[in-house]
Amino acid sequence: MAAKDRFHEAVKRGLQKEQWLITHDPLTLEFSEDDEVEIDLGAEQLLGAEKGLKKIAVEVKSFLSESALYDFHRALGQFLNYRLVIEAIEPERILYLAVPIAAYESFFKRELPQASVRRYQVKLIVYDPVKEAIVKWID
Repeated sequence: MAAKDRFHEAVKRGLQKEQWLITHDPLTLEFSEDDEVEIDLGAEQLLGAEKGLKKIAVEVKSFLSESALYDFHRALGQFLNYRLVIEAIEPERILYLAVPIAAYESFFKRELPQASVRRYQVKLIVYDPVKEAIVKWID
C-alpha cells in the first residue's frame, strides 16, 4: 500500500462534512493482471431519490515539495493514468485531484497549470487543510 498524503485525513473529513460517504480508503482498481492502482479515496453521495448516486474518486496532493511544478508533473501523470483505469472499470465514477488552497491560489493561477487543467480536463477539489474543509469544486 502506498503512503498516504500528508493531508489525506483533512480531505477525507472535508468530504464527510459535505455529506460524502467514504466507501474506499484507498480505492483499489485492477486494470490488468499486472497493473493495479490505488486512488486515495472513493466516495458516494445520494443526490436525491430520483437523481440517484454520485460516485467520485479523489487523489489527494499536498504540493509541499521545493518545486510545485515537479509536484504538478507527478500529479498530472498519476491523474491521467487513474482516469484511464476508472473509465475502463468504473465509468460512472468521476475522478478529482484534490489540491490545497495555498497551491491553488498561487501555483494553479500560473499559465502552464491552467492550460494543462483545461487541456486534460482535470477536475479539482480545492481544500483547506487547517479547517479540514472543501473550499471549491472545479469541474
